[in-house]
Amino acid sequence: MAVTALCTSSHQAVAADAYPSRRITFVVPYPAGGATDVLARLLANKLQEAWKQTVVVENKSGGGGVVGNDFVAKAQPDGYTVLVGITQIIQAPSLMGKLPYDVFKDLAPVTQAGLSTIVLVVPEQQPIKSVKELVDYAKANPGKPYGTFGNATTSHLYGELLKKVANIDMVHVPYRGSAPLTNDLLANTVTSAFQDLTTASAQIKAGKLRALAVGGENRRKALPDVPTMGELGYPGFEIEGWLGVFVPAATPKEIVKKLSDELARIIASPEGVAGLETLSLVPVGGSAETFEKVLRRDYEKWADVVKATGVKGD
Repeated sequence: MAVTALCTSSHQAVAADAYPSRRITFVVPYPAGGATDVLARLLANKLQEAWKQTVVVENKSGGGGVVGNDFVAKAQPDGYTVLVGITQIIQAPSLMGKLPYDVFKDLAPVTQAGLSTIVLVVPEQQPIKSVKELVDYAKANPGKPYGTFGNATTSHLYGELLKKVANIDMVHVPYRGSAPLTNDLLANTVTSAFQDLTTASAQIKAGKLRALAVGGENRRKALPDVPTMGELGYPGFEIEGWLGVFVPAATPKEIVKKLSDELARIIASPEGVAGLETLSLVPVGGSAETFEKVLRRDYEKWADVVKATGVKGD
């Protein structure tokens, strides 16, 4: 057994020394053009510059992210197939009956790239200026529509959580992504929405959408005057979305560390910080071990939110 362990360790060390020796593929489980895709291309470009090795991005969308996640979970564990995923990957087990992979057994965390802020917005045509005014409006006008960028998304979970903690009745209107949701917000078709800041930022700056509050534990640099939901007395919104990098679970630890260290360096670099902040993301980076702790913590917290709201996946 000792000899076997020594041989395995030596083989992994050799593999890590040789890595990377060919093209690396970043898999994005969503269509091109979204924040996850843009972030993946930023990281891929910088990694290619640093390692002098081709790094490409492939979009494998479908199943709300499940198709791309599963593709990487079943890929060769050699560090050449890398997943750039989002919070959905640890929300899905609580939302869906059965998944073709286990996030904790079939995927290994590499680094948490950044936090994705969710902001509660209303169209400029609405007279609502605060979360309290929105709650009062909803109580006086039950059944008004609120929009989300998809069923069983963070946007939907936040919306149902607000309904529960504020004891209001609003009708959920799911959209097929952030872009069509924004279009209907601008048209004043829906009263309010929990939208991702990456998409909403330009319209907030233009005065077309009004930001009432943000999720997360702290206010955001991009919206310093907008309070958090927690500040306003609405608990449960401290947990937030993120984007992170994964590889197949059996990938040698030396390769995982090599990839993690380099991506963390890129994220913390001035170009990385500027790139993420351009997408209204909060740079994080850090080790694989730290990201794994986040995964396990957030898995439990989202499971509690799902149970409290009764939201079901497709």
